[in-house]
Amino acid sequence: MAHPLIRVDGGDARAVMDTLRSALDGGPAVFPAADVVDAADGADVTIAVPAEVADEVALVIETSGSSGRPKRVALSAAALLASAEASAAAIGGSGQWLMALPAHYIAGVNVLVRSIVADSEPVPMTVGHFDAHEFSVAAERMHEVGRYTALVPVQLARIVDASERDDAVRAVAARFDRILIGGQAAPRDLLDRARALGLAVTRTYGSSETSGGCVYDGRPIGDTRIAIVGGAVELSGSVLAEGYLHDVERTASAFTVHDDRRWYRTGDLGGLGGDGSLRVTGRADNVIISGGTKVSLDAVERAVRGLDGLQDAVVVSTSSEQWGQVPIVVTASAGATIADLRARVGSELGPAARPASILVIDRIPLLSTGKPDRRAVALLVDPAGAPTTGEVRSGATS
Repeated sequence: MAHPLIRVDGGDARAVMDTLRSALDGGPAVFPAADVVDAADGADVTIAVPAEVADEVALVIETSGSSGRPKRVALSAAALLASAEASAAAIGGSGQWLMALPAHYIAGVNVLVRSIVADSEPVPMTVGHFDAHEFSVAAERMHEVGRYTALVPVQLARIVDASERDDAVRAVAARFDRILIGGQAAPRDLLDRARALGLAVTRTYGSSETSGGCVYDGRPIGDTRIAIVGGAVELSGSVLAEGYLHDVERTASAFTVHDDRRWYRTGDLGGLGGDGSLRVTGRADNVIISGGTKVSLDAVERAVRGLDGLQDAVVVSTSSEQWGQVPIVVTASAGATIADLRARVGSELGPAARPASILVIDRIPLLSTGKPDRRAVALLVDPAGAPTTGEVRSGATS
């Protein structure tokens, strides 16, 4: 059986919430879509969506894939409600949410679902450039007992920076009962600074395929289970998506069954500590999250190598307190400027993919096969060689 799928402007939180409320109660499914702008002429491009989806689907979230090919994740009402229930139990209750992320992100949808379940009115921020003082102004409009929000690390960094200079901003931020942080790696130093200011921050891990964050500070919430299979992280539980809309092959690749349970293959590498907590050490593929956006380092490298004299360039990543991770170009050629690289890569792949810097060395380390020794190159960029702790993918996912 099938029922209608309604496309709603993901920038209109009220419209998404109204449609989502109906979807959770068995009404038509909702697809909160980001506005797409054609880079050539600036014209809006309507995202084609099917008119109907399976009855069990309540929400479709579009998220980028590692190859850049978009994925449309189909989620049931049961999964979304299980996520909301598990989150409330993990953070100590329900209350009013400040919505700082767009409703076309799973984290934004989660704020709306939690608000619907709590019969509470979320306080929205203006979508666009995030400003800590605007955050404070919006937070002052919250009037219910229990204050919560979900942010990506770059937003938290701006709040922390402002709080260290302005006691008024710090006081408002410290009044939140919990601030969920997801969407990309959160530097430990940033979390330490936030906690030193009295901010109740919690790292979340998950993705659109798991109805957002389902692991809080390394611990599974609700009935979520974690398995490490061949060094890769798999997740199971009531929060799992139905699969990818009209993409049987991709669904079969990402979702599997073992131990009498259905599991989602995250594509992350990691392990469990002695206390049972999850530690994610990186991606199984060559993709980073920069400012909440997936960036293929292979794609950046191809764009860079298209410039004269940079055919030997290797692109690796390094940690950024503001953006999570950023691309770095390593080359034995000294001719190119960072402005040239950023312009070329930005025009082809978007602003998040622009390299942060160039490292010029005498020669590129090679393997016996003649291919670049990427591990050796990465160690030149980061001599400590410490792995970056991975967080939730696919945009913001708290």
